[in-house]
Amino acid sequence: MYTHKELIIRPITEADLPRPWALIYKDEQPEWKKWDAPYFPHETKTYEDFFMTKTRWVDADNFWAIEVSGVVCGIVSYYWEHEPSHWLEIGIVLHESHSWGHGIGTRALTLWIQHLFQTMPLVRVGFTTWSGNERMMRVGEKLGMQLEARIRKVRYYNGTYYDSIRMGILREEWTALHTQ
Repeated sequence: MYTHKELIIRPITEADLPRPWALIYKDEQPEWKKWDAPYFPHETKTYEDFFMTKTRWVDADNFWAIEVSGVVCGIVSYYWEHEPSHWLEIGIVLHESHSWGHGIGTRALTLWIQHLFQTMPLVRVGFTTWSGNERMMRVGEKLGMQLEARIRKVRYYNGTYYDSIRMGILREEWTALHTQ
């Protein structure tokens, strides 16, 4: 568990499960999905079906809850792009619009990246987004990440082509920014 003021990132517990289910799978057209890879379909799940996947969520190393003032409002995550070379990508979703634009994502990802660099032999941490998600690209810049790739016009959404964006930061860059 890591904290910054009223914000906590921590492993998800079984008692937490109703909240992530409601935020992620209950609604057919959740507002957060307009920003989180909207070119991929979103599927609802019953709570019972979601609960059957609890081992993916509870005490998982790669999915943690973001909690603000005692309420779970999102998740941070990582997945292996290529585990043998220690190449992973991170993700974040703040599921409710009232959480957006207040620095919660930047603070949560700062804690998450610090945790990953402290606990894994990583050389780099990065994420992939799309050019329609300007907030996520700004978060990457605030974290000190570099634009590493722009794959032009490969994401099609609502009749428009967008670029796929990769941003990342090396361990030595992160250390230089966070040891002053």
